[in-house]
Amino acid sequence: MDTQRRKFIKQLGMGAMGIGIAGVLPQPIQAFTSMETRYPISLAQFSLASEFFSGKHNILEFPARAKNEFGVNIVEYVSMFFSGKETDATFIKELKTRASDAGVTNHLIMVDGENIADLDSAKRMHAVESHYKWVEVAVELGCTSIRVNLGSMEQEASAEDVAKAAVDGYGKLLEFGEKHQLDIIVENHISHSCNGKWLAGIMKQVNNKRAGVLPDFGNFCVKRTKPATLDIAGYMATKCLEEYDKYLGVEELMPYAKGVSAKTHKFDAQGNEIEVDFVRMFEIIKKSKFKGIVGIEYEGGLMYSMGQPGYLSNEDGIRATKKLIEKVA
Repeated sequence: MDTQRRKFIKQLGMGAMGIGIAGVLPQPIQAFTSMETRYPISLAQFSLASEFFSGKHNILEFPARAKNEFGVNIVEYVSMFFSGKETDATFIKELKTRASDAGVTNHLIMVDGENIADLDSAKRMHAVESHYKWVEVAVELGCTSIRVNLGSMEQEASAEDVAKAAVDGYGKLLEFGEKHQLDIIVENHISHSCNGKWLAGIMKQVNNKRAGVLPDFGNFCVKRTKPATLDIAGYMATKCLEEYDKYLGVEELMPYAKGVSAKTHKFDAQGNEIEVDFVRMFEIIKKSKFKGIVGIEYEGGLMYSMGQPGYLSNEDGIRATKKLIEKVA
Protein backbone atom coordinates (compact mmCIF):
# COMPACT_ATOMS: atom_id res chain seq x y z
CA MET A 1 0.00 0.00 0.00
CA ASP A 2 1.24 3.52 -0.78
CA THR A 3 2.93 5.02 2.31
CA GLN A 4 1.08 8.30 2.06
CA ARG A 5 -2.27 6.55 1.82
CA ARG A 6 -1.44 4.37 4.81
CA LYS A 7 -0.59 7.47 6.82
CA PHE A 8 -3.85 9.04 5.75
CA ILE A 9 -5.81 6.32 7.52
CA LYS A 10 -3.48 5.61 10.42
CA GLN A 11 -2.68 9.18 11.36
CA LEU A 12 -5.67 11.13 10.12
CA GLY A 13 -8.25 8.49 10.88
CA MET A 14 -10.99 10.89 9.94
CA GLY A 15 -13.44 12.13 7.41
CA ALA A 16 -12.42 11.79 3.95
CA MET A 17 -10.95 13.61 3.86
CA GLY A 18 -5.07 30.86 13.92
CA ILE A 19 -6.19 33.62 15.09
CA GLY A 20 -6.45 36.03 12.23
CA ILE A 21 -8.15 39.23 13.33
CA ALA A 22 -8.65 41.36 10.23
CA GLY A 23 -7.55 44.51 11.98
CA VAL A 24 -4.09 43.15 12.72
CA LEU A 25 -3.51 41.25 9.50
CA PRO A 26 -0.84 42.57 7.13
CA GLN A 27 -2.35 45.08 4.71
CA PRO A 28 -1.83 42.92 1.57
CA ILE A 29 -4.05 40.21 3.08
CA GLN A 30 -6.82 42.64 3.92
CA ALA A 31 -6.69 44.22 0.50
CA PHE A 32 -6.79 40.94 -1.35
CA THR A 33 -9.26 38.85 0.62
CA SER A 34 -11.63 41.30 2.26
CA MET A 35 -13.17 43.07 -0.75
CA GLU A 36 -16.00 40.58 -1.19
CA THR A 37 -16.26 39.02 2.26
CA ARG A 38 -15.94 40.20 5.84
CA TYR A 39 -13.60 37.27 6.53
CA PRO A 40 -10.11 36.73 5.12
CA ILE A 41 -10.11 33.46 3.13
CA SER A 42 -7.42 30.79 3.27
CA LEU A 43 -6.86 27.67 1.20
CA ALA A 44 -6.34 24.34 2.95
CA GLN A 45 -3.74 22.15 1.29
CA PHE A 46 -6.04 19.19 1.72
CA SER A 47 -8.26 20.67 -0.99
CA LEU A 48 -5.63 19.33 -3.40
CA ALA A 49 -5.11 16.08 -1.49
CA SER A 50 -5.39 13.77 -4.50
CA GLU A 51 -2.52 15.60 -6.19
CA PHE A 52 -0.29 15.42 -3.13
CA PHE A 53 -1.05 11.75 -2.53
CA SER A 54 -0.14 10.96 -6.14
CA GLY A 55 2.97 13.12 -6.13
CA LYS A 56 1.59 15.35 -8.89
CA HIS A 57 1.84 18.49 -6.76
CA ASN A 58 4.89 19.80 -4.90
CA ILE A 59 4.34 21.51 -1.56
CA LEU A 60 6.89 24.18 -2.52
CA GLU A 61 4.61 25.21 -5.37
CA PHE A 62 1.47 25.36 -3.25
CA PRO A 63 1.66 28.98 -1.99
CA ALA A 64 2.13 30.47 -5.47
CA ARG A 65 -0.58 28.25 -6.91
CA ALA A 66 -3.03 29.33 -4.20
CA LYS A 67 -2.40 32.96 -5.09
CA ASN A 68 -2.09 32.76 -8.87
CA GLU A 69 -4.70 30.13 -9.69
CA PHE A 70 -7.31 30.66 -6.98
CA GLY A 71 -6.80 34.24 -5.82
CA VAL A 72 -6.12 33.26 -2.21
CA ASN A 73 -3.10 34.60 -0.35
CA ILE A 74 -3.37 32.73 2.96
CA VAL A 75 -2.56 29.01 3.14
CA GLU A 76 -2.99 26.07 5.51
CA TYR A 77 -0.58 23.15 5.30
CA VAL A 78 -1.04 19.45 6.15
CA SER A 79 1.71 17.65 8.07
CA MET A 80 1.69 14.44 6.01
CA PHE A 81 2.36 16.35 2.79
CA PHE A 82 5.74 17.50 4.10
CA SER A 83 6.83 13.89 3.44
CA GLY A 84 9.36 13.87 6.25
CA LYS A 85 11.06 17.10 5.16
CA GLU A 86 9.76 19.03 8.15
CA THR A 87 13.13 18.43 9.85
CA ASP A 88 15.06 19.71 6.83
CA ALA A 89 15.94 23.30 7.70
CA THR A 90 16.88 24.11 4.09
CA PHE A 91 13.52 22.85 2.83
CA ILE A 92 11.56 24.83 5.43
CA LYS A 93 13.54 27.97 4.61
CA GLU A 94 12.80 27.47 0.91
CA LEU A 95 9.07 27.01 1.57
CA LYS A 96 9.03 30.19 3.65
CA THR A 97 10.82 32.06 0.88
CA ARG A 98 8.47 30.75 -1.80
CA ALA A 99 5.44 31.89 0.18
CA SER A 100 6.94 35.30 0.87
CA ASP A 101 7.94 35.81 -2.77
CA ALA A 102 4.38 34.94 -3.84
CA GLY A 103 2.88 37.40 -1.35
CA VAL A 104 1.27 34.56 0.58
CA THR A 105 0.87 34.28 4.36
CA ASN A 106 1.41 30.93 6.08
CA HIS A 107 -1.50 30.52 8.48
CA LEU A 108 -1.44 27.08 10.12
CA ILE A 109 -0.33 23.46 9.85
CA MET A 110 -2.89 20.68 10.24
CA VAL A 111 -1.00 18.06 12.23
CA ASP A 112 -2.09 14.42 12.23
CA GLY A 113 0.02 12.06 14.28
CA GLU A 114 0.10 10.22 17.57
CA ASN A 115 -2.83 10.50 19.96
CA ILE A 116 -2.30 13.20 22.58
CA ALA A 117 -5.46 11.91 24.29
CA ASP A 118 -4.18 8.33 24.67
CA LEU A 119 -5.31 6.74 27.92
CA ASP A 120 -1.80 5.37 28.50
CA SER A 121 0.20 8.16 30.16
CA ALA A 122 3.53 7.13 28.62
CA LYS A 123 2.09 6.92 25.11
CA ARG A 124 0.25 10.18 25.66
CA MET A 125 3.45 11.99 26.65
CA HIS A 126 5.30 10.52 23.69
CA ALA A 127 2.52 11.78 21.44
CA VAL A 128 2.73 15.25 22.95
CA GLU A 129 6.47 15.37 22.36
CA SER A 130 6.04 14.16 18.78
CA HIS A 131 4.12 17.39 18.11
CA TYR A 132 6.94 19.64 19.33
CA LYS A 133 8.70 19.65 15.97
CA TRP A 134 5.52 20.89 14.30
CA VAL A 135 5.27 23.79 16.72
CA GLU A 136 8.84 24.72 15.80
CA VAL A 137 8.19 24.36 12.06
CA ALA A 138 5.06 26.48 12.32
CA VAL A 139 6.98 29.21 14.13
CA GLU A 140 9.72 29.12 11.51
CA LEU A 141 7.16 29.45 8.72
CA GLY A 142 5.44 32.34 10.46
CA CYS A 143 2.18 30.48 11.11
CA THR A 144 -0.24 31.50 13.84
CA SER A 145 -1.04 27.96 14.98
CA ILE A 146 -1.03 24.23 14.47
CA ARG A 147 -4.22 22.16 14.40
CA VAL A 148 -4.20 18.93 16.39
CA ASN A 149 -6.60 16.06 17.10
CA LEU A 150 -7.92 14.64 20.36
CA GLY A 151 -8.39 10.89 20.05
CA SER A 152 -7.79 8.40 17.26
CA MET A 153 -9.78 6.19 14.95
CA GLU A 154 -8.70 3.08 16.84
CA GLN A 155 -9.44 4.41 20.33
CA GLU A 156 -12.48 2.91 22.02
CA ALA A 157 -13.09 4.49 25.40
CA SER A 158 -15.74 6.46 27.21
CA ALA A 159 -16.17 10.17 26.61
CA GLU A 160 -15.23 10.83 30.24
CA ASP A 161 -11.98 8.82 30.10
CA VAL A 162 -10.89 10.37 26.80
CA ALA A 163 -11.73 13.85 28.09
CA LYS A 164 -9.53 13.35 31.14
CA ALA A 165 -6.63 12.17 28.98
CA ALA A 166 -7.24 14.96 26.46
CA VAL A 167 -7.11 17.70 29.08
CA ASP A 168 -3.79 16.32 30.33
CA GLY A 169 -2.14 15.77 26.94
CA TYR A 170 -3.50 18.91 25.33
CA GLY A 171 -2.58 20.92 28.39
CA LYS A 172 1.03 19.79 28.17
CA LEU A 173 1.23 20.63 24.47
CA LEU A 174 -0.28 24.05 25.18
CA GLU A 175 2.55 24.70 27.63
CA PHE A 176 5.04 24.08 24.82
CA GLY A 177 2.99 26.28 22.50
CA GLU A 178 3.04 29.07 25.06
CA LYS A 179 6.84 28.96 25.18
CA HIS A 180 6.88 29.50 21.42
CA GLN A 181 3.97 31.98 21.39
CA LEU A 182 1.96 29.70 19.09
CA ASP A 183 -1.69 28.71 19.35
CA ILE A 184 -2.58 25.00 19.49
CA ILE A 185 -6.10 24.53 18.17
CA VAL A 186 -8.31 21.44 17.96
CA GLU A 187 -10.61 20.43 15.11
CA ASN A 188 -13.78 18.40 15.49
CA HIS A 189 -12.25 15.47 13.67
CA ILE A 190 -12.39 12.10 15.40
CA SER A 191 -14.79 10.24 17.67
CA HIS A 192 -15.72 12.26 20.76
CA SER A 193 -14.26 15.48 19.36
CA CYS A 194 -17.05 15.41 16.75
CA ASN A 195 -19.44 16.14 19.61
CA GLY A 196 -19.54 19.93 19.90
CA LYS A 197 -20.50 19.94 23.56
CA TRP A 198 -17.67 17.54 24.44
CA LEU A 199 -15.03 19.58 22.62
CA ALA A 200 -16.31 22.86 24.07
CA GLY A 201 -16.02 21.22 27.47
CA ILE A 202 -12.34 20.50 26.86
CA MET A 203 -11.76 24.17 26.05
CA LYS A 204 -13.42 25.19 29.30
CA GLN A 205 -11.30 22.79 31.30
CA VAL A 206 -7.90 23.71 29.81
CA ASN A 207 -8.76 27.43 30.05
CA ASN A 208 -5.64 28.54 28.18
CA LYS A 209 -5.27 31.61 25.95
CA ARG A 210 -3.32 29.51 23.43
CA ALA A 211 -6.17 26.99 23.17
CA GLY A 212 -8.96 27.15 20.63
CA VAL A 213 -10.90 25.21 18.03
CA LEU A 214 -11.17 24.99 14.27
CA PRO A 215 -14.85 24.20 13.64
CA ASP A 216 -15.21 22.05 10.52
CA PHE A 217 -18.60 22.04 8.79
CA GLY A 218 -18.25 18.42 7.70
CA ASN A 219 -16.79 16.56 10.68
CA PHE A 220 -19.62 15.76 13.04
CA CYS A 221 -19.84 11.99 12.63
CA VAL A 222 -19.51 10.56 16.14
CA LYS A 223 -19.86 6.92 15.08
CA ARG A 224 -18.72 5.37 11.79
CA THR A 225 -18.42 1.89 10.27
CA LYS A 226 -14.95 0.37 10.20
CA PRO A 227 -13.09 0.60 6.87
CA ALA A 228 -12.80 -2.71 5.02
CA THR A 229 -9.33 -1.80 3.76
CA LEU A 230 -6.73 0.54 5.19
CA ASP A 231 -6.52 2.90 2.26
CA ILE A 232 -8.36 6.00 1.11
CA ALA A 233 -10.87 4.05 -0.96
CA GLY A 234 -11.68 1.84 2.03
CA TYR A 235 -12.24 4.80 4.29
CA MET A 236 -14.35 6.62 1.73
CA ALA A 237 -16.60 3.58 1.57
CA THR A 238 -17.44 3.79 5.28
CA LYS A 239 -20.76 5.17 6.41
CA CYS A 240 -21.66 7.46 9.25
CA LEU A 241 -23.88 5.67 11.73
CA GLU A 242 -24.48 8.60 14.06
CA GLU A 243 -24.05 12.31 13.35
CA TYR A 244 -24.05 15.18 15.79
CA ASP A 245 -26.16 18.19 14.77
CA LYS A 246 -23.62 20.17 12.73
CA TYR A 247 -25.34 23.52 13.27
CA LEU A 248 -25.56 23.02 17.02
CA GLY A 249 -21.96 21.84 17.02
CA VAL A 250 -20.66 24.91 15.22
CA GLU A 251 -22.69 27.15 17.51
CA GLU A 252 -21.18 25.44 20.57
CA LEU A 253 -17.65 25.75 19.20
CA MET A 254 -17.66 29.30 17.85
CA PRO A 255 -16.94 30.96 21.23
CA TYR A 256 -13.56 29.20 21.12
CA ALA A 257 -12.92 29.44 17.37
CA LYS A 258 -9.56 30.67 16.10
CA GLY A 259 -10.42 29.77 12.54
CA VAL A 260 -13.19 28.08 10.56
CA SER A 261 -12.93 25.21 8.08
CA ALA A 262 -15.65 25.64 5.45
CA LYS A 263 -15.64 22.08 4.16
CA THR A 264 -17.47 21.20 0.95
CA HIS A 265 -18.20 18.07 -1.07
CA LYS A 266 -20.98 18.57 -3.65
CA PHE A 267 -22.77 21.55 -5.16
CA ASP A 268 -26.17 22.03 -6.76
CA ALA A 269 -26.87 23.95 -9.96
CA GLN A 270 -27.06 27.22 -8.01
CA GLY A 271 -23.63 26.70 -6.45
CA ASN A 272 -24.89 25.76 -2.99
CA GLU A 273 -23.33 22.95 -0.96
CA ILE A 274 -25.92 20.19 -0.88
CA GLU A 275 -24.94 18.75 2.52
CA VAL A 276 -24.44 21.99 4.46
CA ASP A 277 -26.60 25.10 4.55
CA PHE A 278 -23.88 27.74 4.24
CA VAL A 279 -26.31 30.60 4.82
CA ARG A 280 -27.32 29.08 8.13
CA MET A 281 -23.71 28.32 9.07
CA PHE A 282 -22.54 31.85 8.39
CA GLU A 283 -25.43 33.31 10.35
CA ILE A 284 -24.11 31.32 13.31
CA ILE A 285 -20.59 32.55 12.63
CA LYS A 286 -21.69 36.17 12.30
CA LYS A 287 -23.74 35.94 15.48
CA SER A 288 -20.65 34.77 17.37
CA LYS A 289 -18.80 37.99 16.39
CA PHE A 290 -16.01 35.89 14.88
CA LYS A 291 -13.45 38.01 13.01
CA GLY A 292 -10.90 35.40 11.96
CA ILE A 293 -9.96 33.47 8.85
CA VAL A 294 -12.33 31.13 7.00
CA GLY A 295 -10.60 28.28 5.23
CA ILE A 296 -11.57 26.64 1.95
CA GLU A 297 -11.41 22.85 2.38
CA TYR A 298 -12.85 21.15 -0.67
CA GLU A 299 -12.87 17.41 -0.13
CA GLY A 300 -14.89 16.28 -3.15
CA GLY A 301 -11.76 16.19 -5.28
CA LEU A 302 -10.74 12.93 -3.62
CA MET A 303 -14.00 11.31 -4.71
CA TYR A 304 -13.64 12.83 -8.17
CA SER A 305 -10.15 11.32 -8.48
CA MET A 306 -11.62 7.89 -7.71
CA GLY A 307 -14.22 8.23 -10.43
CA GLN A 308 -17.22 8.81 -8.19
CA PRO A 309 -19.97 10.77 -9.99
CA GLY A 310 -21.35 14.15 -8.95
CA TYR A 311 -18.11 15.68 -7.70
CA LEU A 312 -16.07 18.51 -9.15
CA SER A 313 -12.35 18.45 -9.83
CA ASN A 314 -10.02 19.94 -7.23
CA GLU A 315 -9.74 23.20 -9.12
CA ASP A 316 -13.45 23.63 -9.84
CA GLY A 317 -14.39 22.62 -6.30
CA ILE A 318 -12.01 25.15 -4.76
CA ARG A 319 -13.39 27.92 -6.95
CA ALA A 320 -16.98 26.90 -6.18
CA THR A 321 -16.26 26.92 -2.44
CA LYS A 322 -14.60 30.34 -2.60
CA LYS A 323 -17.52 31.75 -4.58
CA LEU A 324 -20.02 30.33 -2.10
CA ILE A 325 -18.17 31.80 0.89
CA GLU A 326 -18.04 35.20 -0.80
CA LYS A 327 -21.74 35.01 -1.55
CA VAL A 328 -22.96 34.13 1.93
CA ALA A 329 -20.35 36.00 3.98
